[in-house]
Amino acid sequence: MRIAYQYRIKPTYEQRCQMERWLDMLRCQYNWMLADRFDWWEMNRCPVNACPLVCSLVEPREQPDYYSQKRSLVQLKSERPWYKEIHSQVLQEMVKRAKQAFDRFIKGDKNGKRSGKPRFKGKNRYRTFTYPQASLNWINGNRVTLPKIGWVRLVRHRPLPEGFSVKTVSISRKADGWYVTFSL
Repeated sequence: MRIAYQYRIKPTYEQRCQMERWLDMLRCQYNWMLADRFDWWEMNRCPVNACPLVCSLVEPREQPDYYSQKRSLVQLKSERPWYKEIHSQVLQEMVKRAKQAFDRFIKGDKNGKRSGKPRFKGKNRYRTFTYPQASLNWINGNRVTLPKIGWVRLVRHRPLPEGFSVKTVSISRKADGWYVTFSL
């Protein structure tokens, strides 16, 4: 069973600036990866009941998938060194979000219900980033440590239940402040 506990966090000014910079960079990369998937899909899709009589002269490129887009992060960090300040697992989780959004559009969810076409995220519309591997060691009293961000004050209004382990940690920006969500 998975449950989630959400707490308000009080980052310093420098930490807020850093987290907002991360969200903006993640948004740009998410949009680029989604555009890459849409570009391939538009170039290579074909109706089920018909085959094209005209073939393109351009060699069809490989379909962008989760692993090829994850591999592209290495090149991204070498071309744009400012992406090195983002935790590597946070970047990989962003690739997973782009994959899930596109797959729900093409294939549908587990019940077969298809979603609408995923939208590109505008400024301030990408609000959450996730650390996919976390532990209880990150929480120390009324503080939580976030890799590459540091110790952040935590408003701990209720204790975490005993017997659970922390699986993921998500940081969200909402209208009234920043929040951390522990998935147990």
